[in-house]
Order: sequence, then structure tokens, then C-alpha cells
Amino acid sequence: MHSPKIRSAFFLFMIAEDLIKYVESWAPPGAAWEKDNVGLQVGDTRDKIKNVLLALDLNKEVINQALKKNCNFIFTHHPFIFNPIKKLDFKNNPKAELIKLAIQKNINIYSAHTNLDFIKDGVSFELAKILKLKNISFLLNQESNQVKVVVFVPTDNVDKVSTAIFEAGGGIIGEYSNCSYRLEGIGTFKGSEETNPAVGMKGKFEQAAETRLEVLVDQWKLKNLINEMIKAHPYEEVAYDIYPLKNKNANYGIGAIGELEKGMEQNEFLEHVNKKLKAANLRYTKGKSRLIKKVAVCGGSGSDLVSTAISYGADAFITADVKYHTFQDAEGKILLVDAGHYETEIHSLNFVQKKLQKYLKDNNSNVKVYKYTGTTNPVSFYIK
Repeated sequence: MHSPKIRSAFFLFMIAEDLIKYVESWAPPGAAWEKDNVGLQVGDTRDKIKNVLLALDLNKEVINQALKKNCNFIFTHHPFIFNPIKKLDFKNNPKAELIKLAIQKNINIYSAHTNLDFIKDGVSFELAKILKLKNISFLLNQESNQVKVVVFVPTDNVDKVSTAIFEAGGGIIGEYSNCSYRLEGIGTFKGSEETNPAVGMKGKFEQAAETRLEVLVDQWKLKNLINEMIKAHPYEEVAYDIYPLKNKNANYGIGAIGELEKGMEQNEFLEHVNKKLKAANLRYTKGKSRLIKKVAVCGGSGSDLVSTAISYGADAFITADVKYHTFQDAEGKILLVDAGHYETEIHSLNFVQKKLQKYLKDNNSNVKVYKYTGTTNPVSFYIK
């Protein structure tokens, strides 16, 4: 666990950099969609954190509430800055005006978007839990974002090198850590007169007992892992290979799928969804199953996963931003429910709040974590 910096022997304070490092330890930016803009949007990571405010989006009302609650760190799900800003016109550009306000009030703005979507217990997993689903797993695992690192280590040093690799985030498969494969063999080498070999003598053909050590690692951890591996390795020249993989990543994915404890009739299920998500409106098309038991979900815009949900035998799929023709294609195949973008994502802040509160408590910090009490939902419904 990353520890906050110490101001004195009697009082611990948290700086923005520490909190960000903690968030990114379980919602790594490298797991995000490549075109996303996650991380610090505005601010200074050296700032001492007073309190934290969580919101789905940033607007002036969110900043005002942050000021009232003495919060100088605002965590949002949707990135405040998504497209490049070409100019800061404080008079005519509302976004520029918010940047100016945040800077004037020394408020840090941080966003975790698709990296929060793609993790276990993230946006879609939290949505599944709110709907009381059991046996939750990813609807679609990410793939091709891992590599295999193979390094050849003197057998007596393999534990030291493997420990460095594991501490750098290598060898994680699902709920298992410190995963590796080891094969013993003989390595050969002959150092030039410019070398200083850890084993044997320069200028002489040598043989050494070595272990072939293999581990999986997420691509965004690779650079640091290689650096740490080389530091721990006794050889001057470290022999290692990096293999790109097509594997599905057990730790990251899109959407979630699970089961209701007890099957529900369609209308009963729709009422259940409406109540749990506190949705003002549900748009849906009927599926083929009379009883809803297996349910797929994707917080936010997940209609591209309809065919995946059908292929996994889901009776219903809950998501948002569904187009007319997508409803048309799903009709008679799956109960497709558009419960609203805001409504399917806002509950993820519960998960974030619990994580941050526990981290701050474990580090003896008196920083408080609040959720925005208003709504940033831009969608309203006219009911006559």
C-alpha cells in the first residue's frame, strides 16, 4: 500500500500524488481506452488534500459544493477535458471558466473513466451488484494487452529476480498472484576483455546453471517491470524475451454478467430495475424469455455488446444510449433495457468512496470523502 507523506511525528497528511497513485493501483490508466483522457485534468499533485468530492461529471454546482465542504480534490468519472482545448476564453467558454475557477480555488480535478469501466468491481460490476446479481463475471474480457516476459537467471538468484518481477506487477492471473513457470537448464557465454562477468572469467567459454523464468504482465506495467528485473539480475547483460499475446485478460474487461437469485417475470424485472437504479424512465424491447434469470449489464454506452450478451445466453441486457435500430435487432432475442447513461453509472461512486475511505483510514488520515448530493444528469423527462 502506498503511504502518504508525513508532515510531523504526530500528524499524517495526504498529498494529491499519493491519492492518485493509490487510485491508479486498482484503476490503471493503461487499462483505459487508448483515446480516453484519464488522470489529472487540472491541478498540482503536490497539493495537500483537505477533503475529496466524488461526482460523475464536473460543473459549476459541483465546484461550489466542493468549496462548501472544504474539498480541494474532485474525482469525476467522465473526463472534464476529453477533446483538446485550443484556447482558454474565460468569457465565452464555460469549460474554460471552470478551469479558471478550479485554478483560482486551488482545486485538483481528477478523472477515472474507462479504466474504472474495465476493472473488476468497477462501473459494470457495481451496476450488477445494485441489481442484486450473483456469480458476477466480465461479459467480455479484454484481450491482446498482455505480454509474456521470459528471462534467464542463474539458479541461485531466481528468487531475488522473481520477487522484483512480482513486486512490479508481473505474474497476476485472475485472483492469483506470483504466478510463474520455471525450467532449469544450462546457459553458455564468453565475455570479452571489457566484461566483468558475475559467473566465471572473462575471455573464457563458460557454462552456468540457469533457470528460464516466465511470467505474464500487462503491457502498461512492462517498462517498469523490465527496469526492476534488470536491477535485481546479477548479470551485466541480461538475456530476456518479450512475447506479445492474444490471451484474454482475466483481470480486465467490458460489461458484466450474472444471475438473479430467483427468476422474475418481465414486468417484475423492469420494476426491479427501475426501483434499484432510481430511473425516471426505462426504454426497452421484449426478448424471448418469459422468465428473466441470467442478466448482462454495461454501465453507460454498451449497446455494442448486445450480440455478446445474446451469445452468452442472457435473458436481459441493461445498458444505455441504445439506438432505435439496435432495439429493432434485439427484439424477440433478448430483453434490451436502456436505463439511462447517468443511472447506470452513478452507483460506481459508491465503490470509489468505500475504497478511498478505507485507504485514508488505514493511513490515519482525517481527509473525508463526500459524494455530490445534486445531480449532473443533463437528461430530463417531460411527463404530462
